[in-house]
Amino acid sequence: MKPAITLSSRDFERIEKLLDSLPASSAVTRDRLFEELERADVVAPKEVPATLVTMNSRVTFTVLPEGKTMTYTLVYPADMDGSADKISILAPVGSALIGLSVGQEIDWSVGGDKSTRVRIDKVDYQPEEAGDFHL
Repeated sequence: MKPAITLSSRDFERIEKLLDSLPASSAVTRDRLFEELERADVVAPKEVPATLVTMNSRVTFTVLPEGKTMTYTLVYPADMDGSADKISILAPVGSALIGLSVGQEIDWSVGGDKSTRVRIDKVDYQPEEAGDFHL
């Protein structure tokens, strides 16, 4: 069973619009993210807890069982600029991060029969908490 997730209404609308624009060749990615949207508790941006991973959040997480800890900013594909510290919402681990809170874990398919488990360790920056509602 997947953990509960929460999305800001702004992120929900933007991700839904992004998914609607994807080509048919992206069906697997699109379907997985639509499933996430369908099970999400949607709240106003000002009601988002500071410990929640939202779009444009900088998040530290651990890939289990390898124990590999990473820090990335979760961005839309258009904001991918080649920086090593950004991950797209369309990347397998990127789509696993959205809507989770610190301490939560999720098993996520990374292609074929492979899956990985991700744990949210810290939200280093979150636009909603910082009052950056324009991001």
